[in-house]
Amino acid sequence: MQAELILDARNSVGESPVWDINEQSLYWVDIPARRLHKWQATQMQAQSWQAEEMLACIARREEGQGWIGAMQSGIFDLQPQVDGSLKSQRLASVDHAQPGMRFNDGRCDRQGRFWAGSMVMDMAAGVPAGALYRFTDGQLSKQLDNFIVPNGLGFSPDGRTMYLSDSHPSVQLIWAFDYDTDTGTAHNRRVFVDMNAYAGRPDGAAVDQDGCYWICGNDAGVIHRFTPDGRLDRTLSVPVKKPAMCAFGGADLSTLFVTSIRPDGDLSDQPLAGGVFALQPGTKGLAEPMFRG
Repeated sequence: MQAELILDARNSVGESPVWDINEQSLYWVDIPARRLHKWQATQMQAQSWQAEEMLACIARREEGQGWIGAMQSGIFDLQPQVDGSLKSQRLASVDHAQPGMRFNDGRCDRQGRFWAGSMVMDMAAGVPAGALYRFTDGQLSKQLDNFIVPNGLGFSPDGRTMYLSDSHPSVQLIWAFDYDTDTGTAHNRRVFVDMNAYAGRPDGAAVDQDGCYWICGNDAGVIHRFTPDGRLDRTLSVPVKKPAMCAFGGADLSTLFVTSIRPDGDLSDQPLAGGVFALQPGTKGLAEPMFRG
């Protein structure tokens, strides 16, 4: 299956792709560049906005006006401006475990609560200071901790299973949790997939209409699909080594969009690193939940 390049974005760390059904547009972030990007599918036009801090993950607000996002210092309301700036208003501050941390992967649960994980920016240090936070009703609360690089957050179609990974090379596990949709709490943690047995480190993820879990295999240039019982169902390839996160989109949610990372150094063997790609995986996804503020 051929991956189509939709934009040679050259993102340092392209993350958090979100398909906006109403606009028929894909949004995503470049974390270290502090930018929010948009690609409009009908006109095939791209634009971006500059944030004041590193912007790690986003979710559309339910009322359709702007976004909610996790940046370095907390959770923010984000409003793209015509001058190319991203107006931000802090909704909640975060008390990181130590200096040099930022948020990483995140999204809303099926009920519209916003979740985001934090990490030490010096990934090589391997410090388990990361945590998973929930933002709802104006309150940011730590729910789980002791992660190095929390990643791969996802929720089953009925919202009753939560998935989470740690993509650090020393861990490379994906967990499943029972998720209480009424209280927004996760429990009964168990190993869903040990990614040490498969190609790539577990990065960003998406869940399709069948409840299967798609995870980017960072360093291996692949996206794996696992069934709800943890069985590898299929593997798709992209022409870059570091796919970062995937999201379903397109007119009928049958396209799998993939953002990627453009590392420093010689890129002669992957000149499209940092680009955004589209795949036709043979199944459909689910509309990304909006934040209910």
